[in-house]
Amino acid sequence: MKLENESLIVPEQRPGVSRRRFFTVAGVGILAASAIASCKKDDSPVVTDQSIDLGSGDVGILNYAYALEQLEAAFYTKVAASFYSGASSAEMDRLKEIRDHEIAHREFFKNALGSKAIPALEVDFSSIDFTSRTSVLATAKAFEDLGVSAYNGAGKLIVSADYLLLAGKIVSVEARHAAYIRDIISNGSFADSSAVDANGLDMAKMPNDVLAVAGTYLKSKITAKNLPTS
Repeated sequence: MKLENESLIVPEQRPGVSRRRFFTVAGVGILAASAIASCKKDDSPVVTDQSIDLGSGDVGILNYAYALEQLEAAFYTKVAASFYSGASSAEMDRLKEIRDHEIAHREFFKNALGSKAIPALEVDFSSIDFTSRTSVLATAKAFEDLGVSAYNGAGKLIVSADYLLLAGKIVSVEARHAAYIRDIISNGSFADSSAVDANGLDMAKMPNDVLAVAGTYLKSKITAKNLPTS
């Protein structure tokens, strides 16, 4: 099942994604895939008619990240396919760049997980008015803030140091996205108290809390019942 209005094109075919960056991601993906191949068989996701179980262990956590990246890539692809009224050239350029980043993230997880990857998810964006700048940017802010908090919350659940390093590299990009979206909505809000706590730390959410929000934009049903919790 393909994402709505989106073809599964590898990152190097997308405008703004250089071949050098693609092969860097692909090289890391090969290393990750080798490690994933050694994981236990029961780490794999299970798909039923009712829901998609993300799996367990590090594979489950990577599938969790893959699900979120699928959602973000689908959203920004739809945004860039027909921009909201009044979008400036700068906004269009930056949103296209974010789209390309999210597609690269999605393809990295898909290729690294290989046969252990969950299927392509079916999205539900019926609550979003893609002709409205307010609606699009508010949704982008919600997705980016959610993505950052998701990676932050999942970090402690990852066993592999290599996977943790990769997650850190991706969450830092997601945080850049979140800061940009926040600032074009309200200048100077990139690190306000709704994103950063009194200790100067970004927010963190556990998978079940994240999926409860993300699930409102998915027709596919996901369960995280086998993910690690500590």
